[in-house]
Amino acid sequence: MELRTAVSPRDVKHYTTDRLREEFLIQGLFTADEIKLVYSHIDRIITGAATPVNKKLELTAGEELRAEYFLQRREMGVINIGGAGKITIDGRVYHVAHKEGMYIGMGAKEIFFESEDAKDPAKFYLNSAPAHRTCPTVLIKPEGTPQDGVVIVKKENKVELGSLEEANHRTICKYILPGQVESCQLEMGMTKLEPGSVWNTMPCHTHDRRMEVYLYFDIPEDAFVMHYMGEPQETRHIVMRNEEAVISPSWSIHSGCGSQAYTFIWGMVGENQDFDDMDGVENKDLR
Repeated sequence: MELRTAVSPRDVKHYTTDRLREEFLIQGLFTADEIKLVYSHIDRIITGAATPVNKKLELTAGEELRAEYFLQRREMGVINIGGAGKITIDGRVYHVAHKEGMYIGMGAKEIFFESEDAKDPAKFYLNSAPAHRTCPTVLIKPEGTPQDGVVIVKKENKVELGSLEEANHRTICKYILPGQVESCQLEMGMTKLEPGSVWNTMPCHTHDRRMEVYLYFDIPEDAFVMHYMGEPQETRHIVMRNEEAVISPSWSIHSGCGSQAYTFIWGMVGENQDFDDMDGVENKDLR
């Protein structure tokens, strides 16, 4: 597990491109037959991925957590951006298809990841946060028929925003948040930009009570996303490629503009779970 420390906005003003990428960019998450994890001191979030191809992968705590098992004091959200896969939690098997997700509550001990087909492996993207109580473990489907242990994303939690004229026509699908999937502090979802639209989270905002991590994907090999971060009057950018993640501290904006449309997963942890608790920044005030 890789460790990242918290950083001050005063210091970030003076970072070179390489230093900025070293502190905030997460690369190489989806490595065949490995679980890759990055532990950030910013709200203690863990960002990672499990990519089972020919192996069944077990999630363990490692030395860094000083815990008996990974979710002894934590909760976790998972979204599969690859082929169909399976997650086994304390003996119960969940079939998790492309763009389906899971919330796994504190106390789950044995967690295994598998692919249904090695030729089209699953790519399980993970966000984990400290937890203080156990919430129910559920499979999350963006659409489908409700069944035992399965949560279907509510109609009101699929929000269409923006317009093609503003180059930000997008659909936000909220997976984990109050009123749909109960958690201690973790929130997760996915935003898909429509063809011809390239801007996300614009006008931008900060939220001092939460930090956020973005995973950009569905980006062709020769395309990219310019991820904008920093204080509103001291902005910086990081060039993002396919299936790369970026850490956004609470004091930073988090917005992107791609060379073409793309999809991204957002995960938030922090003091509250009010999705609309944002400090908006007007475009004219950005520097």
